[in-house]
Amino acid sequence: MTIEMEELLPIILYLALIVFVITLIVLVIKLIGTLGRVDKVLDDVNSKMTRVDGLFDVIDRVTDYATSISDKVISGLANAVHFVFGKLKKGNEKDE
Repeated sequence: MTIEMEELLPIILYLALIVFVITLIVLVIKLIGTLGRVDKVLDDVNSKMTRVDGLFDVIDRVTDYATSISDKVISGLANAVHFVFGKLKKGNEKDE
């Protein structure tokens, strides 16, 4: 009653294959559960981002308005300085 290698090797390979297939089935089932939880988390994050998106839109509009006003103020000040120094320069040229 000796089992030869030719008979033992296929038995070992079949057992290893059965263990491997069972392990893969268990891992796939756990992966499906994990993907379900990840999907719920992504949906939650997406809904929160849509709520915050309106706030960011308001902030963007306010900063654009503030930038527009500051550009106009700076342009006005630059024109005033140019006007004052332009008059002084023209006055100095007439004196000479």
